[in-house]
Amino acid sequence: MLTDFLKKVFCKDDEPQGLCALVIGHKKDSPGAINKKLNIGEFEFNEQLATMIESRVKSARLQRVYRLTYSQLPADINALNPVFVVSLHCNSDDGKASGTEVSYYHKSIKGMEIADIMLRSLVSHLKLPSRGIKPKTSEEKGGYLLRYTSAPCIIAEPFFIDNDRDLDRAMADMEGLASAYARAIDEIYKVLKAQKFAADLKE
Repeated sequence: MLTDFLKKVFCKDDEPQGLCALVIGHKKDSPGAINKKLNIGEFEFNEQLATMIESRVKSARLQRVYRLTYSQLPADINALNPVFVVSLHCNSDDGKASGTEVSYYHKSIKGMEIADIMLRSLVSHLKLPSRGIKPKTSEEKGGYLLRYTSAPCIIAEPFFIDNDRDLDRAMADMEGLASAYARAIDEIYKVLKAQKFAADLKE
């Protein structure tokens, strides 16, 4: 009979897939930043995108998460016990700023690693300027979610929704954008799973 340790080593394929919590930024009655030309907000865009991502992810399980209240959101996510968290957003500024960035909690090494994976995938698809990965404290915008989720968490902002050119680029190939997210989610899951396996071997 195999010990629990040997089962971990030789029967990894029998383990259930880990969960990625896919958070839809904002909510229907508070849709976030809005593009005035097309009258589309972050929530509407990302809710549609999330369904497309779900059908493309192969390695992890996905659970879509909607915000009831922002203060309650980390606890709602933690109750799902995810392996990692991806929050879908769009950036906004002055209507001219452009590019892709991904935020993570400034003290989270894993958060930094998975933010980099996501950034590379999104930039590769959209071909917009890379604004890099952004460390956030709990006091900064988005930092509350990044700080108080138990699992590594990132906030993806692939483009500026108030920039018509950025939005046009994203909407021109939403299937491609969904695939870029899915590839990153699959890669992140595999990296985190490998790290956990390596840690188990050391025990």
